[in-house]
Amino acid sequence: MSANSLLEELGVSGLDEVDEPVFSGLAERHRRELHVHCYRMLGSFEDAEDTVQETFLRAWRRRETFVGRSTFRAWLYRIATNACLDLLARRRPEPASGGEVPWLQPYPDRLLDELPAGDADEPESVAVARETIELAYLVAVQHLAPRPRAVLILRDVLGWPAKDVAELLGDSVNSVNSALQRARAGMREHLPAERQDWTGGAEDAETRELVRRYTEASVATDIDGLTALLREDARFSMPPTPGLHVGRDTIVNGWADSGFEDLKGLRGVQTAVNRQPAVAFYQWREREGAYLPLTIDVLRVTGGTITEIITFHDDRFPQLGLPERLPAE
Repeated sequence: MSANSLLEELGVSGLDEVDEPVFSGLAERHRRELHVHCYRMLGSFEDAEDTVQETFLRAWRRRETFVGRSTFRAWLYRIATNACLDLLARRRPEPASGGEVPWLQPYPDRLLDELPAGDADEPESVAVARETIELAYLVAVQHLAPRPRAVLILRDVLGWPAKDVAELLGDSVNSVNSALQRARAGMREHLPAERQDWTGGAEDAETRELVRRYTEASVATDIDGLTALLREDARFSMPPTPGLHVGRDTIVNGWADSGFEDLKGLRGVQTAVNRQPAVAFYQWREREGAYLPLTIDVLRVTGGTITEIITFHDDRFPQLGLPERLPAE
């Protein structure tokens, strides 16, 4: 809906004429997509939530600046992007020495399903939407400086014209195009060379079987069984705990040293996070008489083997919509 048609629909000449409940209703239509946009920029689910709230507050305070040059949606995206840039300017974190991102947080597929359908019939658009929410993309984009990061997301993910991005950032079109080329080159340094196998569809039967075997081996604390599922160059990290473990033997030895084989009473619940297969693990607690959250493993499967595991702590369970406890079997 164009800016003018929105104002005509509301029967006003400017948004400064509408009351707060009406304005909030208009903004709320775009909450989920703005949240995902801020999440891509920041890599943190919680920071994205705070930034969307800041976006709505700024939009309300500056509602008189909404004029007919853009849609209401684009106007909100401009405010959200600048709110992200302001946050990053105040406290831009740096990736750890091994390249991992300690502030990385997962995004549940159940909330991604709330996004507008958009160009759902265009395979390329669907692929872009999926691949740019995967954890590998989130990690890679966090290595970019804030402004090139914004340019990359606005141009390559949202499909904004260069002139609109230039206007938002107060740069020239040439500067935006140059920043985009640098950002793309930076992404190539950090993104995996291969696409993951998972699509979430019926064609994922082999991958689902692999995830099932991973779940069973994990619950049984079967180190040998897990080793057989990992590719030789697999990677493992556990944000916000520092450390990136590269190589199947390094990962497995780390698990053995941490006492993984001594874990008892595990249960696994398969789910989906960041358009990737994931398994939430619970451990039996006799005192509570229930299985309580332990960790959630988000898997990247390529060529029929697990190439990356990113493990998150139990404090992510509520955000992911996972049960707080599981009853005794």
